[in-house]
Amino acid sequence: MIFKSKYSDIKIPQAGIYQYVTSNPNKIPDEKVIYVDGVTGRSYTFGEFKHETKKFAAGLQDKLEFKRGDVLAIFSPNQVDYPIVLLGTIAAGGKVTTANPIYETTKLSYQLIDSGASVLIVHPEILEAAIEASIDAKIPASRVLLFGDKEIKAYKPYRSVLINDRIIEPIYYTPEEAKSTTAYLFYSSGTTGKRKGIELRTQTCGSFKKFLVLQVLGNRGATAIIHSNFSVETICESIQKFKINRIYTTPPIILNLVNDPSAQQFDLSSVDKIICGGAPLSDQSERKFYNIFKIPISQGYELGCNEPGELWIHGPNIMKSYLNNKVATDAAIDKDGFFNTGDIVYVDEQGNYFIVDRNKEMIKGLGFHVTPSELESILLTHAAVSDAAVIGYYSEKDATELPTAYVTIKNGYKQSRALAEEIQSFVDEKVLPYKRLRGGILFIDRIPKNASGKILRRLLKESLKNDMKK
Repeated sequence: MIFKSKYSDIKIPQAGIYQYVTSNPNKIPDEKVIYVDGVTGRSYTFGEFKHETKKFAAGLQDKLEFKRGDVLAIFSPNQVDYPIVLLGTIAAGGKVTTANPIYETTKLSYQLIDSGASVLIVHPEILEAAIEASIDAKIPASRVLLFGDKEIKAYKPYRSVLINDRIIEPIYYTPEEAKSTTAYLFYSSGTTGKRKGIELRTQTCGSFKKFLVLQVLGNRGATAIIHSNFSVETICESIQKFKINRIYTTPPIILNLVNDPSAQQFDLSSVDKIICGGAPLSDQSERKFYNIFKIPISQGYELGCNEPGELWIHGPNIMKSYLNNKVATDAAIDKDGFFNTGDIVYVDEQGNYFIVDRNKEMIKGLGFHVTPSELESILLTHAAVSDAAVIGYYSEKDATELPTAYVTIKNGYKQSRALAEEIQSFVDEKVLPYKRLRGGILFIDRIPKNASGKILRRLLKESLKNDMKK
């Protein structure tokens, strides 16, 4: 069944990203500060941002012979020069691929090679991994440049190489080009297999007041507070100091804010909304967060009413394709342009959408489908449980999958058969018979997750094979 938003259609800008970001429909003055380093206070005004991105684009073309369609990779945590490189590359007609700063050499090498990157901009603190990966990807050392102002091991800061007095007029995209031209090559997390390059078009939109984000594009005069790390203290201090209105984040950070009592010592009242994505956030965690901070959370996902089903979406904001992977693209996007998110979702009578799990993570047992997140939410309400993950164990004897839970326990509790049985009974009393944890409870020191908070169930299933043999 197809559901349409109750809100009126929005007007999609018929321009490329750079033209849209700098079009200034709200008459933002050039002296307005739009990017601020949350620690050092270093900043860029709107006018400086436009000037610096045009200089960066000119430097790419003049010094590195960077051409339209070439790919530049950024390997760095958040920092205030990130938007200059990001949008400057777009202004030069290039594509940007962003690599997770925690990647080791093998993962970075794969992304550089797969994306076809010819230039790499890297943060000094992770230069060693970048050097090895750039050699694997055959990117010359002269095209590996640094954020910051210090030369390290003959690798130079991008500002000393690329930035001079010349500026260029950014590459112009017609409306049709904006719809079809790739601007960004983001990579999937690889939780279910090989990581895939996700092609996003040059067409984009969005606006807010002041916000704390991972990798910002800039838009209608918003001031973005940029941090290289996301500890509870730095988040809360920034919110209090800069009166941040909106936050873009992931479930682990929400859980950290809930579980760290020090967060309640800060004034977070300026925040009117939090956008959480990357992985599903449980209802229990969302409610607990709201009860403490009185701040609403919207999850970054959007099938008849109250009936779970797989979510397919359609619109100009979905990705163009997976890079050089027609099989994966055809599996994800149908002939009518609907993108299969893989999320299991239900929608209520008011048009609110609720994500309950991932299709690949559903447990199929006794002719029913069991959503792991439902059982995980219940497990997290037990006094002894600090974290939990539910997966399916295929029982040859029963010829079906059995819901099985891995749990980590809080300080003050000891792993024991009695505690496992208590936790199992606690859950089984609250669910229908087919949802009971018939595979039992297993203790683990830490639930394996990726950087965005997704449970790495593949690793748990490998562990489960060995645990069930014991």
